Amino acid sequence: MTDARRDLPSVNTLLETTAVHSLLEQHPRRVVLDAVRSAIDAARAAGDFHRTEQQWIESIASAVRNRTQPSLRRVINATGVVLHTNLGRAPLADAAIRAIEEVAEGFSNLEYDLETGQRGSRYSHCVDLLRRLTGAEDALVVNNCAAAMVLALNALAQRKEVLVSRGELIEIGGSFRIPDIMARSGAKLVEVGTTNRTHDDDYRRAITPKTGAIVKVHRSNFTIEGFTSEVSVERLAFIAAEHGLPVVHDLGSGLMLPLDTYGLTGEPTASIALASRATLVLMSGDKLLGGPQAGIILGASSVVAKLRQNPFARALRVDKLTLSALEATLRLYLDPDRALKEIPVLAMLTAAPTEVESRAHAVARTLREGGVDAQVVATKASVGGGAFPTAEIPSSAVVLSGGAEAAEERLRRGEPPVIGRIADGKLLLDLRSVQPREDATLSRAVLKALK
Repeated sequence: MTDARRDLPSVNTLLETTAVHSLLEQHPRRVVLDAVRSAIDAARAAGDFHRTEQQWIESIASAVRNRTQPSLRRVINATGVVLHTNLGRAPLADAAIRAIEEVAEGFSNLEYDLETGQRGSRYSHCVDLLRRLTGAEDALVVNNCAAAMVLALNALAQRKEVLVSRGELIEIGGSFRIPDIMARSGAKLVEVGTTNRTHDDDYRRAITPKTGAIVKVHRSNFTIEGFTSEVSVERLAFIAAEHGLPVVHDLGSGLMLPLDTYGLTGEPTASIALASRATLVLMSGDKLLGGPQAGIILGASSVVAKLRQNPFARALRVDKLTLSALEATLRLYLDPDRALKEIPVLAMLTAAPTEVESRAHAVARTLREGGVDAQVVATKASVGGGAFPTAEIPSSAVVLSGGAEAAEERLRRGEPPVIGRIADGKLLLDLRSVQPREDATLSRAVLKALK
């Protein structure tokens, strides 16, 4: 008997086909060669020895696409979670994107003083804007909020004790926990109070000559209700002043403008946090601030200067692209109305429910015209990113008929990938977390994936 595997074409035979020649003109030879070998190996493993030339070409082209596709890709967030950590949190404003492009395409004055012609400091960028917007004496930008905590405690309390309420020992996602992060700073964590109730005297009794700082962590990703009490930052600042200790307030979300008018309450702004007289306020750049990933440290000039001189500051520093995006984002806040319109996170969170509903109906209508059964339902979206944890924002979603799990996978594997959510056995595409300019792209992606 003849071995059927002999019917498999050779690598050279497939390379000589017209279609593969076309692929070689578009992609590196190594990529196409690997794709051809992969297609042959897959056919051999599956026992599929009698493919047509068209089937071989489709298999090779698919393998080329898989090898040339970027690992990090843009997706459409239709989950209804606006600050979705797994999907990269805050999309950047157009102004921030333009700032990145301008700085990235050439050289910059990252560490060069244009006034004096001497070496400058990357730590000077964004400082003036942060001072003006928050009222801080000084500011420092590092690569994320956890890094800001490590740097602050290493500079202020290395080999000393740091007091923190048991009710504030939170996990911030990805199994990263505040106690673990604090321990890496070289400080010794001392827990005070209980999970649900902590009082002034709990801190006072715990203060010893070994105490280096008091930490206040804003519980931004959960709430404790019922029989509870906690000590405010103002009270902690008073207690700390009695002993000459600094208070480090981990604010977390980076909210710059109050959103109470839009039903989002309970999250303090950066300026309010600073007015509470904390020595340092730490916050994120890529959450409610709506900028790039960054850790922002605000506070007294003498203390921030100490952090700036700490060796960890270099290890945790940000690059020119982050600084350019952050500066452009902060500049939008000089005009609050403009910030609410042009910073995507704020625009999505504050959009009127009727506007979101109208967009959902337009998308559903386009899908039905294209042959995909789609309806609109009222939903509740969320902020995400560890901010306003109990807030439910009125929203609207497009519901796709048919098998939810199969449709979800096809959309997730499409181009561009569309990430929805399954609820009650139905696949929902929530328009609250989709930017209006993405509506047409969303419709095309769904039609392409499901038709």
